Amino acid sequence: MLYSYKRYLIYLFASLAFSIGIQVLFSWLGFPPYTGLAVALAVFIILPIWIRRSQMSKMRGYGGDTSSSGFFGFNAEGGGGVKYVCLTCNHKFKGATCPRCGSKMKRADF
Repeated sequence: MLYSYKRYLIYLFASLAFSIGIQVLFSWLGFPPYTGLAVALAVFIILPIWIRRSQMSKMRGYGGDTSSSGFFGFNAEGGGGVKYVCLTCNHKFKGATCPRCGSKMKRADF
């Protein structure tokens, strides 16, 4: 875990140095100052996002269940969802009422 923080800081400072170099290069070439600043900010913002996304995709292969990952069981593809278990007849279903007995008493089954 500490190794990833060190790597993240190295990339962060490398992107900072790169963005400063872009600003100096753009001012040396005669562009207005805001163009170099815009490119530098874009690099400084996009590079850490790209690094985080690549690290998360690497971590996904280490035993994580990708079908139920996400917010309340909904993954990025939109499927997934919560199944319920009827407390009366112990039947698994999706929806408000049990299709077998019609009971509304249920518990969530993830």
